[in-house]
Amino acid sequence: MSPEASHLIAQTLGQIPSRLSRLHGGCVAEVYLAELPGRPPMVVKVDRGPCPMLDREGFMLRLLRERTCLPVPEVIACTPDVLAMEYVEHHGAISDAGREQLAQLVARLHAVSGPRYGLERDTLIGPLDQPNGWSDDWAVFFAEKRVRHFARHAHRVGQLPENLLARCESLSDGMGDLLGHGEGPCLIHGDLWAGNVLWKDGRVAGIIDPAVYYAEREVELAFMDLFGLFGRGFWEAYHRCRPIRKGFFECRIHAYKVFPLLVHVALFGRGYLAPLAEELDACGF
Repeated sequence: MSPEASHLIAQTLGQIPSRLSRLHGGCVAEVYLAELPGRPPMVVKVDRGPCPMLDREGFMLRLLRERTCLPVPEVIACTPDVLAMEYVEHHGAISDAGREQLAQLVARLHAVSGPRYGLERDTLIGPLDQPNGWSDDWAVFFAEKRVRHFARHAHRVGQLPENLLARCESLSDGMGDLLGHGEGPCLIHGDLWAGNVLWKDGRVAGIIDPAVYYAEREVELAFMDLFGLFGRGFWEAYHRCRPIRKGFFECRIHAYKVFPLLVHVALFGRGYLAPLAEELDACGF
């Protein structure tokens, strides 16, 4: 048991854990399964860094529980350096029935409309600051707050070369022509890759680690398609629930994939530069 983590948890929950077991993960923080006397087991994240922001994750989880049907864990307690939440039992992998269930959940999430694009406060994607604010223009919001912001960040931390930064800047300048007119703002999870979906007996048990804001739903779909992990059954079921507009797979998906690839470049390095360049090529920039 980590004495420092145990002390922070005790400060937040008013009890000293009887046992802390380290869990897989921890891109943002240390993650533990915590056992406390008289209480069900819970997952606790602890951030001992200089600028902890776990309160942002707590805010996002609470927002999704209040406004959507997504099975996200209940937040038990939340401070900038400690986030305690319900433990979701999970094991096993996806099934065909699970793919259809996930498609229905995501389609219902995307039915939650928003007043404008963005959100009332900044959030996180992984450990990175995700700026929001409100905008009436999706192409401007996506260009400035997603592509240009994360391209400049990746360049600043030494992961994005000058030539690719220039191409991302050019893409941002031309985003309006590329994306055209959208459907309107809806709530998205924002980081919906396979590792953030928990399965039990082939069904969705929980969805974790959000990066929420109001967006065009296509940016979520592009993120989900990026590594091809959800399978044809998901896409067929989603399209039945909420038909995907013509031109998405043929054109717009490439611009949308630039954003998560920039996040991966910033976090994990230059191994993602080649796929980023391919998506910029497909966009004509």
